[in-house]
Amino acid sequence: MKTPQSLLAATLALILAAPPGFAANHREAPITALDHKADITDFFAFVSYTGNQTPNQRPSKVTFILCVDPLLEPANGPNYFPFDPSILYEIKADNNHDAQEDLIFQFQFDIEQRLPNLFTTMAGAGEGIRTPANSPAPVPPGTLIVPPQIRDFDSPGLGLRQPYRVNMIRNGNATSMANIDGKPFYAVPANPGPRTIDYPALFKAGTYSMANGVNVFAGTVDDAFWIDLGGAFDTLNLRTLGSGIPAVLTDMEDRAAQNFAADTVSGFAVNAIAIEVPIEMLTSSGRVEAATVPAATIGAWGTTSRQRITVRRSPNPLANLGELRQVQRMGQPLFNELLIGTGFKDKFSMSQPKDDAQFASFALDPALARIVNAATAGAVEIPAAPRTDLLPLVTYAAPIAAPGTPSGPVADLLRLNTGVAATPPAQASRLGLLAGDPAGYPNGRRLFDDVTDIALRAVVGGVLIPAFNKFPNNKLGDGVNVNDAAYRNEFPYLADCPSGRNRRHIDPGETGGGPVQ
Repeated sequence: MKTPQSLLAATLALILAAPPGFAANHREAPITALDHKADITDFFAFVSYTGNQTPNQRPSKVTFILCVDPLLEPANGPNYFPFDPSILYEIKADNNHDAQEDLIFQFQFDIEQRLPNLFTTMAGAGEGIRTPANSPAPVPPGTLIVPPQIRDFDSPGLGLRQPYRVNMIRNGNATSMANIDGKPFYAVPANPGPRTIDYPALFKAGTYSMANGVNVFAGTVDDAFWIDLGGAFDTLNLRTLGSGIPAVLTDMEDRAAQNFAADTVSGFAVNAIAIEVPIEMLTSSGRVEAATVPAATIGAWGTTSRQRITVRRSPNPLANLGELRQVQRMGQPLFNELLIGTGFKDKFSMSQPKDDAQFASFALDPALARIVNAATAGAVEIPAAPRTDLLPLVTYAAPIAAPGTPSGPVADLLRLNTGVAATPPAQASRLGLLAGDPAGYPNGRRLFDDVTDIALRAVVGGVLIPAFNKFPNNKLGDGVNVNDAAYRNEFPYLADCPSGRNRRHIDPGETGGGPVQ
């Protein structure tokens, strides 16, 4: 006779029948699978840790991070991964709870080709390399043939340089935002390796401050997301770990700041835009509000847009014409990826949050939860529809928003209570609100919030309802608990782009890669 645990293990293995989808937003829609430059991989919004690390200290700034262009192989030269000059990148915030933007930060990039005759866009070594005594004519001995290591944005070996512009739009009025020293903003390039580039030096140089207290950064960095993509997209064939049950963690595994399965995103890069903004610029009142005040909670999302017409004029450059049209948007790390049906993903990507009532059925009765419930013969119980427990993800509701906050329309926004002080990283939990950490997802989203496990537990397991906060619902997970690279504890918080020469992708069966089964 089968034991209850063996029966549960067998039934949970049937989760193989469920559709995949826990990759934040990496290529989650057909349109961005073909237009990866416009693909938003992740969106983050959180009260900044720096200067906000004690319970009695009032929050002062919020950091937004928009990541695009997924799964970049750092060694993939010679052109690497510039931001697309034909895309308008925007970070938007709603502060009056109507799911429409009240504040917009716009980013547009240019490209300067500074070494048009060189085969690669970046070259450098030490103090430079000169031709030897036997250098054939017409290049004489002693000629500088390799420029010095790239150490700043004026280095001669930085062949492709990307200046960019930042505009703020409030109440329809646009303001150009300027570097405090008056110099241009430059995007930090990819990291070919230690001979070519002093990447940390450029990272520091590419972090800019403005006179109004705003800080900004753009560049190629470590992909901030982590997940067992191989297990998730083999139709949710997640690993069997210490519990003996597929996709279920032991208490020890759940607490550990280490990985028990392979982080498929390890060693890959992504393009990121980060902006840190004083809270007074974000709230409708123009003040830093207490967490109990409705005006403290905002909604935020990111978008990418292109002009309507692209004309190919070979051998001349492309020409882009017409009005801008949205290609993709992202608020929640799971909404389009996990909830929206494949036939509706493109429509969702190009729609506006205020119109999301047309997609409400996907959130109020998630197909994934029903399939898992059926595939496990009821071993994973799920709440009845409508799933009002998920309303904090799609409306302004407790436990994120204060009592009395207008709920607003159903909309995919990342909601953040700006009155909740940042939890010091050493005391923060990867499981955010599920673990009692008030500054964690879904109250905004920090880089280290484990949205994969949170989504499994909240959307499938229904653990926001006390009756469903039980085993196995509250231990669902992929076994990947932390990123492969250490995040910073100050703006822009992102980790360095892996070295193209020395990057490593961790695979199942390797040390730190977990089991193959």
